[in-house]
This record gives sequence, C-alpha cells and structure tokens, in this order.
Amino acid sequence: MRKALINAVLFPALAVVVALVIFYFVRRRRGRGRGRSVLPSHGGGGARADRFQAAGASGGYAAGGEEALLRFPGGEALTVAAILEAPGEVVAKSSHSTLYRAGLSAGEAVALLRFVRPACAAAAEEAAAAARVLGAARHPNLVPIRALYIGPRGEKLFVHPFYAASSLRRFLQEGINDSQRWEIICKLSIGIIKGLDHLHTASHKPIIHGNLKTNNIMLDVDFQPRISDFGLYLLLNPAAAQEMLETSAMQGYKAPELIKMRDATRESDIYSLGVIMLEMLAQKEVANDNKSPNARDIHLPASFKDLVLERKISEAFSSELIKQSKNSGKEDNLNAYFELATACCNPSPSLRPDTKKLLKRLEDIAR
Repeated sequence: MRKALINAVLFPALAVVVALVIFYFVRRRRGRGRGRSVLPSHGGGGARADRFQAAGASGGYAAGGEEALLRFPGGEALTVAAILEAPGEVVAKSSHSTLYRAGLSAGEAVALLRFVRPACAAAAEEAAAAARVLGAARHPNLVPIRALYIGPRGEKLFVHPFYAASSLRRFLQEGINDSQRWEIICKLSIGIIKGLDHLHTASHKPIIHGNLKTNNIMLDVDFQPRISDFGLYLLLNPAAAQEMLETSAMQGYKAPELIKMRDATRESDIYSLGVIMLEMLAQKEVANDNKSPNARDIHLPASFKDLVLERKISEAFSSELIKQSKNSGKEDNLNAYFELATACCNPSPSLRPDTKKLLKRLEDIAR
C-alpha cells in the first residue's frame, strides 16, 4: 500500500520536472539559434554585428504608439516580421542612424536596412508623409525605397536594395584602373546628374538631397551610379538634420551659403556635385580646412583651391587621366570638365549651372 502511494506521488512529480527541463532547453536552443543567424560582421575580423532588436526596433504595440509598415514598388511582399527578424551586419554608423546589410525572407535576397534612432527621428506622421514623397521618386540613377517600418517607440527602419559594387567613395579609394578611365568618369558624372535632375525637376516640388557626397552614391556592377539617402533630412528632427549637415561640411561638401542658411537648396546640391566631380578627377578625397575666408577664397575645398588660384590645373588631375587625355587627344575635354566642376562650386549660388545645363554641357564634353 505504501509503495503504491509513493509511486502515485513520485512519478507525476518526476514527469513535471522532466517536462520543465525539456521546455527550458528547447527555449534556450531556440534563443541560440536566433543568435547564430546573425551574419559575420562587415569586413571580418570579429567586429560586433548587432541585431535590429538590439538597436531598438521591435514588434508588437506599445503605449503611445503603433506599428506601421509603408510599402513601395518592389517591397509589396515584405512583412514586419521579415524586416525585424532579418539577420544582418552593421556596415556603417552615424550620429543619427545605423546601416545594416541583411538577408530578408521575402522580396530581395539581400537588402540594406537603415535604422534611424528614435531620438533623432521626426514624428511618425511627418516621417510617413516624407517617406511617401521620397518613395515615389523612381529613376535608374536613384536608390529606391522599398519599405518604411515605423515602430511604437518612434524608431524608423528603411528597406533599400543592396548594391554589391558598394559606393563611389570606395571605388575611388581603391584606385583601380577603371576609376581613372575618362569614359567611366563621364558615365558616372552623367548618371549622377541625371539622378539629381530627376529629384530637382520631376515632381511638383523639388526634392533636395541635402547630403550629396561620394559615400551616398552606390554603384551597379556596370558602373551605373545610384544616388542614395536623398531627402534623409526630412525624416530627422531639426537638431539631427543640422548635425548631419555639419558632418557633411567637415567632409568638404557644404556650400558656403549654408553657413548662414539652415536649409539645403538645389544650388547647394549643385555645389556638392561639383566637389564630387573634382574628386573623380583628382582621385583623392576632399579636405576642407579653410579657417578664415578672404577675398581670394573661391570656396573650394582646400585640397583644390590653391591649385585653381595658382592656375596649376593639371596638378588637380590624376596622372593616369593626363596620360589618357594626351594619347587620345582629349586634353581640351578634360579641362572643360574641370571648369564645369569649378563652376558648380561658384561662391554665388545663382551663378551655378542647374542640372539641365550641366547635363547638356557634360554630354557634349563626353563625346
């Protein structure tokens, strides 16, 4: 009788304990599985690769806010789960956002996800309205927005296609032969201007880029440039947008009139374009260490200003470009390109050529 009583009590208790242990290990294994799905960090070497949840993006609802997912052409199949649960690696960080390369379970196999920190983001209503405008901008020389996720705590997550050829900045830094070919420079320049022209003229109200630089120009495998991050300042709060502009200034892309003005314009975009064109000629990054503007200051980044003032124009070009131009009889074309680039950097915004004039002139120079 006693033995039967012990069995009646002991076996059910043991069954409960075994079930709890099994449940614990299953949950733990699932958690580890999610951790292993994270891609290795960019460039290798054991650098940290964050999950989007760790950056602040999460599912569900929270008091004071709701989730929203805006889909644009190319992102119709995306879901909140596919975006938030995508394993990814950090490829770039700034004061206002983090850029991830991620594998999605729907849509494109690899995508770029830009997480905008809640403290830097505009209000949800403003961000959604701006995203609808930016998402409608479609052109072969623009990086499209596939979707925008708005989280309950104010976080924003943009989905863009991924371009394996990386950015124009990296292309120039690597110094490979293709970056010093005259026909490639012309192709890149014409493509960038076409994309910028679409932003400035295709819609009822111009879309100002506000942060145009080589790091924000992606390349297809056939050297087709695509402008990214256009209008990003519209999705940031005023303080974060101004900080982004100041970072651009330190890198040499800020038009001089923006010292007194807060808002970027079509003319300030043209100035940034001129600096990019100079970078492609010189095959080096710009430097903007001007301390005190004076009468001789033509408002070019310091790395190019002295060359122009002293008429040492040929020293602004890479040696390979000079060699090519002499061998092909394109010296005049090269000088004309340089003059067009410096015209974009004119200290007077009203004297800078617009995108239509630039495109016509550059297509003539490229012939």
